[in-house]
Amino acid sequence: MPNPPPSYAAVAGAREGLAIDLFDPRVVAFADQFGVDVSVIDDGLRADFLEATGPSAFAAVQAIYVDDVWPRVPAVLGAVLGPVDWPAAEATDAELWPLLEEFMREVARLDALDPVTTELVRLRGARQHDCRVCRSRRSVAAIEQGADEATFDAVDRYAHSDLPDRVKAALALTDATIWTPYAVPGDVVEAARRHLTDDQVAEVVLDVARNAANKIAVALGADAATVTDGVELFTTDADGNLTVVAPEPR
Repeated sequence: MPNPPPSYAAVAGAREGLAIDLFDPRVVAFADQFGVDVSVIDDGLRADFLEATGPSAFAAVQAIYVDDVWPRVPAVLGAVLGPVDWPAAEATDAELWPLLEEFMREVARLDALDPVTTELVRLRGARQHDCRVCRSRRSVAAIEQGADEATFDAVDRYAHSDLPDRVKAALALTDATIWTPYAVPGDVVEAARRHLTDDQVAEVVLDVARNAANKIAVALGADAATVTDGVELFTTDADGNLTVVAPEPR
């Protein structure tokens, strides 16, 4: 079983250390929708959540993200790779957001997947969560490896596309992590085992968890794209940092 990123247990510990009441009915309703389908959180649900959490809103939605995403990882990995000995939370007084940022950088540094597959997994999640800014971005590394808009658009119909079987398996695993993490379909498990290595399976699932941080922005209505025409290009450096390069006109 591939090892988890070093920050994984620390993030869980920092989440437990937050002094936030997540049991207010307005927060519960928001969190439930966050987990089921963040794209349909509306202004009313958002306003109720902000009223309930006040200045703690950003910290609260981070905690909701961890509660939503963290259990998915061992559940899906366990379904595909077998029983998972995943680390328990480590008590820490550290702030949660810096640890989440480090987790995202650690996952971005994984390299079992090729750049095109990594980008298609990211874009599939962006479209499932309807994150406007994520949908408007494209990876320079994927483009340099031959991906174009036809490749990117294929994520919407990947099962019937001419994408390679390993990419289809990765995208099916992406969907399962997003929509059915506690009941991964048998055909998805079989395809992942047939076409992906253990390290690639782990990277797909961790990529989905990392990319799902976009749910924080979507839930708070802070996911507006910075371009109105064309797409933004981005690079990811050796340390896992994302840098927007420039808009690319259509």
